[in-house]
Amino acid sequence: MSLLNYRLAFLTLLLVVLLAGCSERTLETPVTLEGDIFGTYYQVTLAEPITAERRDALEDGILAELEAVDAAMSTYRDDAELVAFNRAPVGEWQTLSKPLIEVLAIARSVAEASDGAFDVTVGGLVNLWSFGPEARPREVPEEALIEARLAEVGMETLELEVDERRARRLRDVFVDLSGVAKGHATDRVAAYLAQQGLEDYLVNIGGELKVAGFRDGEAEPWRIGVEVPQDGRPQARHVLPLEDASVATSGDYRNYFEADGRRYSHTIDPRTGRPIRHRLASVTVVHPSNARADAWATAMSVLGEDEGMAVARQQGLAILMLVREGDDWVSLASPAFAERFGRETLQAMGVEVVDGARLVDRAGGDMDADTPNALE
Repeated sequence: MSLLNYRLAFLTLLLVVLLAGCSERTLETPVTLEGDIFGTYYQVTLAEPITAERRDALEDGILAELEAVDAAMSTYRDDAELVAFNRAPVGEWQTLSKPLIEVLAIARSVAEASDGAFDVTVGGLVNLWSFGPEARPREVPEEALIEARLAEVGMETLELEVDERRARRLRDVFVDLSGVAKGHATDRVAAYLAQQGLEDYLVNIGGELKVAGFRDGEAEPWRIGVEVPQDGRPQARHVLPLEDASVATSGDYRNYFEADGRRYSHTIDPRTGRPIRHRLASVTVVHPSNARADAWATAMSVLGEDEGMAVARQQGLAILMLVREGDDWVSLASPAFAERFGRETLQAMGVEVVDGARLVDRAGGDMDADTPNALE
């Protein structure tokens, strides 16, 4: 072998060693993986030291989980499983994937427990009010159209046989899982990370959050910011320490349109066919399942302050409400929420439990949070 060939061989070997060293380099914590999905964003924060090579492998796995959810539950892509189900002949049983039938079962259970405040068959009304995949001007629909689509809505129109993994529509309803699919995706990504042996992480998909372990990998809990419901720059009003749980928040001020001087929220009440109108501006639900937290947050947004808190107490749900009171806000917590975080802690944060004295919280929020829990 010539001297030139020896040098080329040496340089090639050196390059391989250097590349291998780079791939095995341990990254500084926290490690953040992020991108776009479902018309929003995803962000995964890992508190454990990993190599660049493992980071890349984890990112591929996370994207595969998110793509699987999108392919099953999107209403914006023609090849989605849910779109095919919505187009299937009325009355005919359709075999569904395990994730899709499980999410439909969660939707049915929350619909029953909320007395119809959460209803995935409301998609036709969501589309009519310009908040779904049907492209149309943002304007108030005609009364006759609202009543016609309202007459079609109802979970009784959706029949499920979960063990058989099949379902059918008994009327030509449009099933829309936007109130639960992001939560399901958050659960799936968290489950994937756990399967990979990770113990300390935060998953954030469009404001639906799930945490495991600790933010420093040892003893410091994750800190979740609950945003104040106002236009402009997001600001955390309250910061919650969270371990091994999930959080979902639903609000009425981020997605809306205005017509004739009036604001119309994207949250449609399945019982009236119209956007919600009450003082409840946002509600945060803490639950082991993010899919259920997501669905319950939507249900609470429909129910409003009084009815929603009554249902939360009945169901033992841990919820935090931000309610309009003139030009200010009142922060209200359910007994289960108080039990989880402590009444003294909530009192110090300016949050009142529903069975306590009324007190308007005028204090500013603590901005030192790992992530804001952005509203829908």
